[in-house]
Amino acid sequence: MSPVTDRTRWQWLAAGRASRRLVLVVVFVALLLDNMLLTVVVPIVPTFLYTTEYEATNISAGPAPPALKVPPFSSVFSYFDNTTVTILGPTIAPELVTGTESSRPPQPPASSPPPPSSCPEGEEFLANENVRVGLLFASKALVQLVVNPSVGLLTNRIGYHTPMFVGFIIMFLSTVMFAFSGSYTLLFIARALQGIGSSFSSVAGMGMLASVYTDDVERGNAMGIALGGLALGLLIGAPFGSVMYEFVGKSSPFLVLAFLALLDGVLQLCILQPSKISPESTKGTPVFTLLRDPYILVAAGALCFSNMGVAMLEPTLPIWMMQTMCSPKWQLGMAFLPASISYLIGTNLFGILGTKMGRWLCSLVGMAVVGVSLLCVPLARDIYGLIGPNGGLGFAIGMVDSSMMPIMGYLVDLRHTSVYGNVYAIADVAFCMGFAIGPSTGGAIVRAMGFPWLMIIIGVINIAYAPLCWYLRNPPAKEEKIAILSQECPMQTKSYTAQKTLRDFPLTDDSDVEAENAE
Repeated sequence: MSPVTDRTRWQWLAAGRASRRLVLVVVFVALLLDNMLLTVVVPIVPTFLYTTEYEATNISAGPAPPALKVPPFSSVFSYFDNTTVTILGPTIAPELVTGTESSRPPQPPASSPPPPSSCPEGEEFLANENVRVGLLFASKALVQLVVNPSVGLLTNRIGYHTPMFVGFIIMFLSTVMFAFSGSYTLLFIARALQGIGSSFSSVAGMGMLASVYTDDVERGNAMGIALGGLALGLLIGAPFGSVMYEFVGKSSPFLVLAFLALLDGVLQLCILQPSKISPESTKGTPVFTLLRDPYILVAAGALCFSNMGVAMLEPTLPIWMMQTMCSPKWQLGMAFLPASISYLIGTNLFGILGTKMGRWLCSLVGMAVVGVSLLCVPLARDIYGLIGPNGGLGFAIGMVDSSMMPIMGYLVDLRHTSVYGNVYAIADVAFCMGFAIGPSTGGAIVRAMGFPWLMIIIGVINIAYAPLCWYLRNPPAKEEKIAILSQECPMQTKSYTAQKTLRDFPLTDDSDVEAENAE
């Protein structure tokens, strides 16, 4: 290869590493894969556990006692008529069969028709499965909740590139483990491992975007695009998983995701510099100091409660559909398709509109719509009845997410040191609390009170929390806090600006007086 070609390649690589757009592409792809893996298991796990545990147990247990069931095509001997009668069907009780039809009065038809053959059996197993599936889904968020603060501190010390690549490696291992896990325990471990990788990717990715897009408007647009990757992952994940599981097999969607994760790793090696240690030049504000900021807590609460609604739906809605709608496997994932499409529209639309109409207002309206949509979910009688509530839910969550993520960076710029690792660790912790508390408590509430009451509880919580977003309308800056302190304390304060009047050299004794008169 000629030196000119080699030099051109290195120049292109250097230009790519300096490009903010390519950094945005890397974060977009990382969030896309993370959330595809997050949602691809939603339609797979409930039916997979039902197939491998309930049906396998019933088959291995053998036929039921004679008082309840008889094996199909069993022969019954009649003492009244010396013939052998063949009985069809697994649920017919063995009785003495006579040769005449008049020996027994005809039975009236049942008041209610038997359930369709597609409805799963084992109501008690499905009720218990709500809790188990909820805990499995929550394990990812619980682990991510614990790891996030450490990742935030790590990014402040070594930069964003290395944690981003570590997140890719862990995510790839988790995806492969999902593909070949055949028990609840292994699925639980794979889900928890995904939480570690997701923590590295999301905290480092959002912090990287906030550091390269310093203008507030540009940052809002960039994060809207990055959250579009998150939305696209949610859009593709559940329908992709349900269709692949139905027609190809359980391992197929995870192997496809593992291949895409490898491509993402190659992209990160080309664009980022994982071996480069680039700590922040300025020491960031400690996590506990940020947690004492009421405005950051309000923004984090909005992220938590708005996402808690869809987190509660993930483990409970497929099982509720299996019980009430007798839905086939492919419909369990397709039910989330309207929410994913509308979330994709909402994040991209309000990433731009949020700066014009006010991000606090977008969040307030979004949380109110989340509550109303959740209240409408139990009213659905088939999968088509879920289109409106799920569509409104996804659109409203997109409004909240695309508004709160830039507000987090803006609050740090306004009230703290402009280092973003810790504040986006808090944002991710809030997101994970919703996905940890939601599935783990949602299954228990469904078992105790029923699915409709679960939707009422979380819907009312979102509507009640929405007015708190008003406090984010005009948060005070550092200079305003200094002015308040100067009124309470009899001490002189002096503010400094970034740009000073330039003075000629050499300086004379009267130069300070001249500079003050000039100001």
